[in-house]
Amino acid sequence: MQAEACFEAYLKQSNNFELLTANLQIQGTKETLGELDYIVRNLKTEKIVHIELACKFYLYDEKAGTLEEQKWIGPNRKDSLFDKLEKVKLKQFPLLQAPETIQKLEELGISKPSSQELCLKAFLFLPNKMAAAIFPKPFQDCIVGHYIKPNDLEEDKTALYAIPNKKEWLLPIEIVANWYTFSEIKQLIDAQLKINKSPLIYKKTPHIMERFFIIWW
Repeated sequence: MQAEACFEAYLKQSNNFELLTANLQIQGTKETLGELDYIVRNLKTEKIVHIELACKFYLYDEKAGTLEEQKWIGPNRKDSLFDKLEKVKLKQFPLLQAPETIQKLEELGISKPSSQELCLKAFLFLPNKMAAAIFPKPFQDCIVGHYIKPNDLEEDKTALYAIPNKKEWLLPIEIVANWYTFSEIKQLIDAQLKINKSPLIYKKTPHIMERFFIIWW
């Protein structure tokens, strides 16, 4: 399940917004300049709004940078919250002002949006045993789990484990079909770590359900 499909379905049935266009590609003379995720009409204000959507999984690493936004990094250290915000600010939002964008909107009969917004759905993971209370409330609301190093994974004979692929990360844990014993999941985890992939793990016991990353770095 993709975040884009979920968000578009929400907009189509919303009483607050009218979806005017989605995934609007802007073509230059030789190449694609970029894409506008969604253009909507706010039915309460009648204003036209450009919305960029992002759904990200970030892990908090105090040593990853000096700014707080730099410390929220992707599971494999390939991106960060800072990178995403900079891309939106310097590339995705300015695209609305490009002559090619204005021409495309005119062709579609859509008024130029008067405002731009970023809808960022974040799933945040803290180092094991770090307190969520030290973070601002909006960040606390997005904290869903923790992460550990391979040596910190301890066997729990009462538990079953799952290792969803990335396309399954947004699915409810309850509908995951394949569950494994500790010895079985350990082999699957090791295979991911060997190729520098930090797997997301679900763990369920008769009493709790939790999710965490096991990092390779």
